[in-house]
Amino acid sequence: MRQSHIMPGFRPALGFTLFYLGLIVLIPLSTLIVKSLLLSWDEYLAIITNKRVLASFRVSFAASLIAAAIASLFGFIIAWTFVRYPFPGKRVLDALIDLPFALPTAVAGIVLATIYQPGGFLGRLASESFGIKIAYTPAGIVVALIFIALPFVVRTVQPVLQEFDATMEEAASTLGATRLQVFLKVIFPNVFPALLTGFALSFARGIGEYGSVIFIAGNLPYVSEIVPLMIITKLEQYEYAGATAIALTLLVVSFLLLFVINLLQYWVRKRSGQL
Repeated sequence: MRQSHIMPGFRPALGFTLFYLGLIVLIPLSTLIVKSLLLSWDEYLAIITNKRVLASFRVSFAASLIAAAIASLFGFIIAWTFVRYPFPGKRVLDALIDLPFALPTAVAGIVLATIYQPGGFLGRLASESFGIKIAYTPAGIVVALIFIALPFVVRTVQPVLQEFDATMEEAASTLGATRLQVFLKVIFPNVFPALLTGFALSFARGIGEYGSVIFIAGNLPYVSEIVPLMIITKLEQYEYAGATAIALTLLVVSFLLLFVINLLQYWVRKRSGQL
């Protein structure tokens, strides 16, 4: 008996999908790999182990990790507020969450640099009240990445909270569980996979972010210079081999980190019975 597929036209759809992925994703990535193979192993190591390049990797990955963690925390709180509490202006605020998606990153970077610079409103407030300088420091990079990352967390967690069965909370409360116990034992395990997905998306976006960071970072070598800027610098100096080597390393490390996060997400879902 011939097996029928749920979706009609499965083979053409699969062929189009593979064609799209090959044209948009695989061919550019393979070109990057081929270009990097023109370097010898010693030349590749010399580029990647350069102190300035290693410093830029530390800045990018550390800032992205911190920003993704902070965005995950506040993104969860925002999503919880939108789902659980009615309040005036809720629809307007909900729409504003998606603003970083629509706003050009360069515009976001200029705005953030303006308000967080020492003479800006928030920059002066942070300096005078807490003695903290944000703009043109690694802290400015974290702020810019939080601005970019927050919508990823909110939009991945919010649907899960909306679909969560409230009767599970009521049953736990009936059995004598406190509000904290209900949250930790019932709600959070169901939301955690989505929260982990939002964290992964935020982290991945932050590593390669350029436009919103470049204006507020200060771009000081060994201090606030990010990996995308190093790649741009190499290209402007016509060092294409160096640029591709750094880009390939960034791609491999990012892929490995996302792979580990996806494995963790799969393990969490398996343990919680969602798979």
